[in-house]
Amino acid sequence: MSPDNERLRAFSPIEAPDARVLILGSMPSQESLERQRYYAHPRNQFWMLICRLFNEPCPEDYLARRRILLAHGIALWDVVDSCRREGSADSAIREVVVNEFEPFFAAHPCIHTIIFNGAKAYQLYEKYVLNSVTGFELSLIQLPSTSPAHAVSFEDKLKAWQLGFEKAGLKL
Repeated sequence: MSPDNERLRAFSPIEAPDARVLILGSMPSQESLERQRYYAHPRNQFWMLICRLFNEPCPEDYLARRRILLAHGIALWDVVDSCRREGSADSAIREVVVNEFEPFFAAHPCIHTIIFNGAKAYQLYEKYVLNSVTGFELSLIQLPSTSPAHAVSFEDKLKAWQLGFEKAGLKL
């Protein structure tokens, strides 16, 4: 657990100039921060969902996982740039500083859809970012969290993510 006074910093995005879809989480888990990898908790289903949706083997190698996203026109980031949080629960996030989205979208003009990995990511974006980002036409799609704390079956999450990806125009 992080000491109460420690400010946590998120990661840089996984990105490519031609990305068409941005997947946003809220803030990396404690395990992800320790391992310096998105969705590093072994019970988080993010990478398994991505690989299943694109009919790809799910590599252990983190760089290979990143390449799967980029090959399909997907960027990955978090809404929160820094915060204070005890543990990994989204409900414990406080003193939020969000990422700089306007320059990100300006540098990625092909992005047309944001997919939110869970309700907290969407709520944070809506509260801190939505009205400050102007001049970009973006579709917003909220999907079930891939976190092990979100008690929905893998198959139900897979169906929801498949529908979300199809709505975003991703070829599965």
